[in-house]
Amino acid sequence: MRFTVLIPARLASTRLPDKPLADIAGLPMVVRVAQRALQSRAGRVAVAADDARIVAACEAHGIQVLLTHTDHPSGSDRLAEACKLLGLADEEIVVNVQGDEPLIDPTLIDAVARTLAAHPDAAMSTAAHAIDSLEDFLNPNVVKTVLDAQGNALYFSRAPIPWWRDGFAKGTPNALPTAPAPLRHIGIYGYRAGFVRRFPSLPPAPVEATEALEQLRALWHGHRIAVHVSTHAPGPGIDTPEDLERVRALFATG
Repeated sequence: MRFTVLIPARLASTRLPDKPLADIAGLPMVVRVAQRALQSRAGRVAVAADDARIVAACEAHGIQVLLTHTDHPSGSDRLAEACKLLGLADEEIVVNVQGDEPLIDPTLIDAVARTLAAHPDAAMSTAAHAIDSLEDFLNPNVVKTVLDAQGNALYFSRAPIPWWRDGFAKGTPNALPTAPAPLRHIGIYGYRAGFVRRFPSLPPAPVEATEALEQLRALWHGHRIAVHVSTHAPGPGIDTPEDLERVRALFATG
């Protein structure tokens, strides 16, 4: 199975300025992410950057990098341009790895690509893992998903789904539902390159705006998203200066 990993990298960040270039144990964050992706079975790993400084940082460490437009409204638009620049065939599988995941598990990248390859009727794939904390189940910043019998996503939500009718009957429950166990969505995606190129032209879905979840656009337009259920949670991503310090500490001790 051949697939390409694309890592969108945007320099501007409200909570962590110049995030892709943040130093982690002597290397820029985006380089750390690419190095993890290179440990997967991907045939090619490329960063899709919006700034010459990211390009220079990647090239200095032997990472393939593409300079894309600066005005893309989302990472999906940047991916679409990168697919065009690379000339990827419509059926080639592309895995989108977020540029702030320096601890991404290479085997998770492989699993997302393999899941899409095993579901020829799906336009996308992603990953999830069982939630083991009531706090996470109730947290709107933790995105949940529910699946059909074939392992495709029925829905994604910030709400606690599946809604546990009996558990919530008398207020907030003190335990998690067990049948089925709730699933936390992991923000990694596999696509067929042709779908990546078409996705930005799909009209946004009303529910996408309500939940602030872009993947709902695919479901709203009738496309299937196959889901790999991982046995464990991914390593921590980086959104804030506090996250960055925690990950730096992990690299310093590991």
